[in-house]
Amino acid sequence: MTIEDVLDDESIDIYRNLAGGVTSIQILHGSANPIGGGITAIIKLKWGEAADDLIYDNTPKLIKFALGENVKQSRSRTNSRFPQSRMGVEQVFVDYFTRAKAYDQFKKSGKPYRHDAEMETLVEILNGERFISCHSYVQSEINMLMKVAEQFDFRI
Repeated sequence: MTIEDVLDDESIDIYRNLAGGVTSIQILHGSANPIGGGITAIIKLKWGEAADDLIYDNTPKLIKFALGENVKQSRSRTNSRFPQSRMGVEQVFVDYFTRAKAYDQFKKSGKPYRHDAEMETLVEILNGERFISCHSYVQSEINMLMKVAEQFDFRI
């Protein structure tokens, strides 16, 4: 899913932001998952315009990654989600980028393949076509992500 698909051009927050002097924003999704479930959008705030007219053309492709308390669900009462530790968060990244590399190699083989939007987005990261916006709580988390980026040869 992309944030562009769910822009609400009638949101009163557009008006409020403009009144406060904000003219452009990057819209990100929440931080419940290590690898964001939506592709971010950079928009120009214009009151009364259609959603498609708010989106800047030719902006860098971005996706949000999250580290820390939200993604490991440390305050969850059910304890039924993965990951539940910082090591688990690292494993999520390693697993997904391993799958993305394999997907890309198979795609390049010329054999028929099933299109996977999730893997396509991660391949864009591997190819330097999409950038990661990430937040962390402690230094060790961002160091871990930098190590994963080095392992899979992409940049944060």
